[in-house]
Amino acid sequence: MPDLLQIEALDARYGDVQALHGVSLDVAEGEVAAVIGANGAGKTTLMRSVAGLLRSRPDAIRFQGRPIGALPPHEIARQGIALVPEGRLLFPSLTVEENLLIGGQAGRKGPWTLARVRRLFPVLEERRHHPSTALSGGQQQMVAIGRALMANPTLILMDEISLGLAPVVIKQIYDALPGITAEGLAAVIVEQDIAKALSVSSRLTCLSEGRVALQAPAATATREAISRAYFGV
Repeated sequence: MPDLLQIEALDARYGDVQALHGVSLDVAEGEVAAVIGANGAGKTTLMRSVAGLLRSRPDAIRFQGRPIGALPPHEIARQGIALVPEGRLLFPSLTVEENLLIGGQAGRKGPWTLARVRRLFPVLEERRHHPSTALSGGQQQMVAIGRALMANPTLILMDEISLGLAPVVIKQIYDALPGITAEGLAAVIVEQDIAKALSVSSRLTCLSEGRVALQAPAATATREAISRAYFGV
């Protein structure tokens, strides 16, 4: 059986600047895969490419065996891929509940409902009528994750989920991850905190200057190998 997500020799550009150079990465059904790397390594570009925000050649990205590299974002969402973007990007004019409901516009059936998202993050029940701008950074991240789950994806992409958050909030979000992936939902997590990334993932990919510098099972990736790949030394 092919992997759920297959990325093969993916290139990505912003105008004349090439941000990804032949990146390859596979994610199996139900797997949690981590992507690490320094600032500017290409992590967010990789997530944007998979989500359709950057176009690529069709067969550079396959999902459930189908080429999706040239599909627009709304089609990729309907296929079952949801993105938690860096910076959260909530709709500031909408309430917490309205932001969550936006996630359901893909029309996919599945286990994630408003009630279940509220059970996962109880503070969102308390703040459901508040504007998203009235929330703390950690609460906004919970809304962004909940919005993605409301799409009932098969694969969730989480870009820099702990960036700028207090340690207690990071713990709350990571404590929620088993409840998110318990029913076979696959996840790709972009993370600055290498220890956190290793603790929740089965496979690790390190990017450096837009190229894959290391791929290894998380359980066997040594600090020395990660350091060499991360810093390019």
